[in-house]
Amino acid sequence: MKKYMMYAVAAFFATIAISLAAPDKDAIMAKEKAAWQAFKDKKSDDFKKVVHADFRGVYAEGISDMQKELDDMKKWDMKSFTISDYNIVSVGADAIMSTYKVVVEGTYDGKDASGTFNAGSVWKTAKGGWQAIFHTNVKEETAAK
Repeated sequence: MKKYMMYAVAAFFATIAISLAAPDKDAIMAKEKAAWQAFKDKKSDDFKKVVHADFRGVYAEGISDMQKELDDMKKWDMKSFTISDYNIVSVGADAIMSTYKVVVEGTYDGKDASGTFNAGSVWKTAKGGWQAIFHTNVKEETAAK
């Protein structure tokens, strides 16, 4: 009987460890939205809470790091953003990859930059929580009329 109880307790703790290691989709999506909101609101301190200091981004304009993201934040006048089609895939015990669409309304450096973007991020556990370490997005092309 003791042997079966030990197995049950071990299984219970293993289940807890797995549930703590792998966040649910809503938790990561909330972090994603927090990063976008901080960027939109130009709150660099809040942005740094959810985006790792060694962050890298890849965009049509080029490759970005944390300092470039913060510099670009000042050039954006983002009116709104809406995330949809959000999905995550676990890529290990401490990393999550997300893909989604984001509709952005706003200007960058005074020019309209609105559109629908296909986006992806990589999240890693760091500093006791999940932080974005990589992001990319590409604007969807509109069909010619």
